[in-house]
Amino acid sequence: MNVIELFKKLVSTKSETPDDGGLLDFIAAHLSDFEAVRIDRNGVKNLFLYKKFSEGEHLCFAGHVDVVPAGEGWDTPPYEAVEKEGYIYGRGTQDMKSGVAAFVQAVKEARDFKGTLSLLLTSDEEGEATDGTIKVLEYLKEKEMLPDVCVVAEPTCEEIFGDAIKVGRRGSINSYLTLKGKQGHAAYPEKAINPIHQIAKPLAEMAGVDLDNGDEHFAPSKFVVTDIRSGMQVTNVTPNELNMMFNVRNNTKTTQKEITMFVAKHMDGLDYELRLTQGSYPFKTDSDTKLVRMIDTAIESVTGVSPKHSTAGGTSDARFISAFGVDVIEFGVKNDTIHSINERTTKKEVEDLYRVFKTLIEIWEK
Repeated sequence: MNVIELFKKLVSTKSETPDDGGLLDFIAAHLSDFEAVRIDRNGVKNLFLYKKFSEGEHLCFAGHVDVVPAGEGWDTPPYEAVEKEGYIYGRGTQDMKSGVAAFVQAVKEARDFKGTLSLLLTSDEEGEATDGTIKVLEYLKEKEMLPDVCVVAEPTCEEIFGDAIKVGRRGSINSYLTLKGKQGHAAYPEKAINPIHQIAKPLAEMAGVDLDNGDEHFAPSKFVVTDIRSGMQVTNVTPNELNMMFNVRNNTKTTQKEITMFVAKHMDGLDYELRLTQGSYPFKTDSDTKLVRMIDTAIESVTGVSPKHSTAGGTSDARFISAFGVDVIEFGVKNDTIHSINERTTKKEVEDLYRVFKTLIEIWEK
């Protein structure tokens, strides 16, 4: 089975979060010379595969086999891996069964490595992610088996294959603000306190504002309003309170403390409550680390392209891996149709991604 045949097998298997569609058992059997550990939790399937070739560093490849629901309106069946005109169509082709196929095939063909090769796979990346990669990492830490470095094969390229790797990610702070007022008759506004009127001026000074200037690695942390709700859906009653949600994809310069102070400054004198939750924290792997230098070299040798080092985009399981002190980067195929109808990637990108990972393994100690 070559990498494209493997890729088509993965895409043709329906595995919507948290269902793995049996793929973890299939991959474990496909890599039968690797030690397999299952760390399943609460219906989430997790697999850790490893093979110690010799003493040396532990290089891990990580990813997920789960996908978001296909949705309606596809031109091809979303779970049939239809190949046409150089593309392969199907749910998960970019995010991220291409990456999984590439690193599974690369480690299967490894005949020698100065250290340990491993795979970390979950079926809960597209969901809550509370019982997926984080649980495997906790297990590995307990067993003193954490990898030294890790490559997450999420789709990262922008215009052409090889043009970008992720060396970090912004964090994500979800925020919930309740502004208290006093319900009343619309004809007697002087007898009420209308929270919609109260929020109007400060909101204009908060929404879409950069909370810092960013730096060479990260874009500014921006105050993004995602939902505002108030009122009773009638025209003659002013509301008693207003609820607003906002999100800040934060870099290392802005924390919950700065957000709390920013809101307090603009909501001074108003009766409000603010609750913040942090879904992920910002991180960055230094560009001078061995992992970044080696993946750069592997990409350039296969594609002739020198990748930029990016921290843009949303979150991934790399955030968990970094939190355990493991150097981590992300590299995969182009990211332009993920989660969309008619998701697709090119056959050549999958083959080249496999070649990059195979080259990385080959040059790791050279």
